[in-house]
Amino acid sequence: MTAVEEKPARLISGPGMLLVWFYGVMVVGAVSRSAYQISTEFDRAPLAYSLSAVAGVVYGFITYTLVRGGETARRAALVCCAAELAGVLVVGTWTLVEPSAFPDATVWSKYGMGYVFIPVLLPLSAVYWLRKAPARRGAEEA
Repeated sequence: MTAVEEKPARLISGPGMLLVWFYGVMVVGAVSRSAYQISTEFDRAPLAYSLSAVAGVVYGFITYTLVRGGETARRAALVCCAAELAGVLVVGTWTLVEPSAFPDATVWSKYGMGYVFIPVLLPLSAVYWLRKAPARRGAEEA
């Protein structure tokens, strides 16, 4: 094997770079928002602020795996994106069905309405991209 064959396949070419950019923005937004809220008013809405912090960590991990590249990172990002989508759907539905459980919004409240629905659209886009990534690599290697 040559060094070129051992190099992890890039996941951030083309639209993948846009995903990294959006996930990076979401990391900054979710982490900074939750850090401020947890440090200043945690007792007001602990569940909402904790869920926003979890969202920020998930976004950070996905960003890292996309930048890292390779098959293992692709699979890890795919699992995380599926978990993220499940979280957005569960929390989004929960905030609509039982709004009193959330005295303040989370990143995923109402399916990410406060973030222009990016929290629900981003994992859908990422899952689509990550599922297509192996086919593109195979075509590039041929």
